[in-house]
Amino acid sequence: MATYDPYLEKIFPKIKNEGYDVTSPIDPRYNCFAWAAENNKLWYEPDYNYIGYWPVNIAREYTIDALINLYQSLGYDICENGELEKNYEKIAIYIDVNNIPQHAARQLDSGAWTSKLGVDKDIQHKTLEGLEGSSYGNVGVILKRQKRKTKNK
Repeated sequence: MATYDPYLEKIFPKIKNEGYDVTSPIDPRYNCFAWAAENNKLWYEPDYNYIGYWPVNIAREYTIDALINLYQSLGYDICENGELEKNYEKIAIYIDVNNIPQHAARQLDSGAWTSKLGVDKDIQHKTLEGLEGSSYGNVGVILKRQKRKTKNK
């Protein structure tokens, strides 16, 4: 990974040592919660003003349970760790000291992780620890689902 961004390194000081690569330009159409679910068209947000997209059958609240329910509605279940498993896709949810979700990242087939940084860029990072700290808190929950089979064309 070779693309560096001094601004990101200032916000996430651990990321420089952990390794990362900027993989997209700024795009305000989607956020980390949507990106983790492989959606780059919607902004997933349980906001009380109903500005962001949020499924109607899931509590519209900033809680870890609401975010877990969002991903469970997409086929994910809580698992023990973020280690790469051949036939599974994984999502990590970062929480602050009050257990409020701050960020989500998705594991890639390589074992690295991909994150959308708010309205900013997408990055690929080698570890989950690189984004831990005051901005996103720490990884609180890992979820996984079986990889979907793709049809050969």
